[in-house]
Formats: sequence, C-alpha cells, structure tokens
Amino acid sequence: MKKRNKVSAEFSMSSLTDIIFLLLIFFMLTSSMIQINMELPQSSSKTVAPTDYTVMMTKAGKVSFNGKPATFGQIEGLIRQAMIDDSNQENATVAIVAEVGVPWQKVSDLMEVASKLKMRAIIATQPPK
Repeated sequence: MKKRNKVSAEFSMSSLTDIIFLLLIFFMLTSSMIQINMELPQSSSKTVAPTDYTVMMTKAGKVSFNGKPATFGQIEGLIRQAMIDDSNQENATVAIVAEVGVPWQKVSDLMEVASKLKMRAIIATQPPK
C-alpha cells in the first residue's frame, strides 16, 4: 500500500513576528521623540500649527536644529540646506522653542533669518498654569 502525504494548511508564525519586530524598531527609530524639559513662555492661545523645522534655544546658550546641536551662526545655513531637500518650500515653517530667560534679541534674530528665507516662524509656548 502506498502512503499518502498530506499537505499541512499551517504556516510558520516566526517569520511574521520577525517582520513585526523589525517594523516596530523602524518606527521607533524614525519617529521624533523629543522631550522639552524647559520652561516655555505661557500663552492662552489654542492654535496648534504644523512645523517643518525646530530650533531650540536654552538660556544657557545652547542651540539645536531638529534635535541636533548647533551654533547660532550655523542655524541659517542648516535651515537653508534643509529647505533645499524639502518639497514643501512655499509653506515651510520653523518653530522657535525658546526657554524663559533667552534674550529676546536671539529670538528676533532667528525670526529675521526665517523672514529672509521666506518662511513662517512660530514661537512655541505652553498653556497657562
């Protein structure tokens, strides 16, 4: 008598879990998980605007562009370079995240840089306590 081989209708779940694990790692690494641990100016405004670029300034003088450390003199060049690679150049927006105590002249200078590059500048605030 000839023995019949039955084809199993099951499939291995191990490859599916590997793919899900790799997707999880990909999204964790590509998402921006920036925590702002500084005191921002207070505002009663409820407007939430989308931003393309973020410039953070602390009262200690540290400046960062999109989470990467930079100097204030490099900011214009970094924004200009990022705009070259961006497809949304006509509606580009820079968010200025300035800690309470940052000299207003620094914020004003950054707004002038944004104006020179023909982009909008938004100052990040926190809701009143």
